[in-house]
Amino acid sequence: MSGLIIGLVAALILVILFMLFRIQALITIAKGGDRPVGTSNKVNGALMLIVPIVLLALVAWYSPIAARNFLPEASSVHGVVTDNLFWVTITVISLMFLITNAGLFWFAYKYQYKEGRQASFFHDNTRLEVFWTIVPAVIMALLVFFGWKAWSDITSEPPKEAMVVEIMGKQFAWQVRYPGVDKQLGSYDFRLIDDVAGNEFGIDFEDKKAEDDFLAREMYLPKGQPVLFKIRARDVLHSVFAPHFRLKMDAVPGMPTQFHFVPTKTTEEMRSQLNNPQFDYEIACTEVCGRGHFAMKFKIVVVEPEEYRKWYAEQPTFLEQNPQFKGKGLSDLRKKNLAKRNAEQMKEQASL
Repeated sequence: MSGLIIGLVAALILVILFMLFRIQALITIAKGGDRPVGTSNKVNGALMLIVPIVLLALVAWYSPIAARNFLPEASSVHGVVTDNLFWVTITVISLMFLITNAGLFWFAYKYQYKEGRQASFFHDNTRLEVFWTIVPAVIMALLVFFGWKAWSDITSEPPKEAMVVEIMGKQFAWQVRYPGVDKQLGSYDFRLIDDVAGNEFGIDFEDKKAEDDFLAREMYLPKGQPVLFKIRARDVLHSVFAPHFRLKMDAVPGMPTQFHFVPTKTTEEMRSQLNNPQFDYEIACTEVCGRGHFAMKFKIVVVEPEEYRKWYAEQPTFLEQNPQFKGKGLSDLRKKNLAKRNAEQMKEQASL
């Protein structure tokens, strides 16, 4: 590596010395000297054609290699839309880049300095200016319109039939809660969080909707059906990232966020497509949240709707596994806090 750096520095020094020599020669000519411009002018003109062609060849050679590190194939409805928009935008930008730079290098070659030829100058060209103003404006307007439409669809209100899953981030793990047969999540309060007792979500079990909620060690999702992620964080900033679904949404303490999408490929279909029996969808945290950030992954399993309904029906509720929480909630917490305050006041009065 050090040898490469030394070589680059040496080449840069040689280029600088050469440019200084050329500047001196041009100054001599400008002062009326008869020193002719050497063949380097023709060499530079030829390089204006050779260099971009070589660079394009290198890009064409390297692009398939770099493509291996692109995002994986989309497995959601909106993911296909965003990918199409991305590649359309890249295509338009690349075409404009090639056209303008081809003109730039060709003009540098064709109109290189020649003895006895005078350069022509003109102030403006209305037709050209109208053309290169209107055409880019129309293309930009179309890209913005289709991007806005896609974004509006992605961020629109979720369908009423969307399956709700709550994702909570904490240092350093994801936890997932599903609503029961009522399809409604019970309320929660940060004051009810008790890791020792087991209520890590801070669920208020005085809320009837919470009685059939259940937690899952793996997230199951049905193929082809809308899913709504309700996202929150307990401590610091986290970020829910599921690359195959083109999903990224921050988990912010005190500010719930959400994202809805439709999975289009089961886990088994992706394993078959990739020829990788070990493949799994996953959520990863993409917000540096502390020393254990690397460990924040959560497995997602996409299955057919029938298999999902079977799995869903087999899940025990949180209260079935933790009956000690039944009926406990905010009012119980308030009673404890009130009793604690009364005891502190009585202790203070006794000391007086």
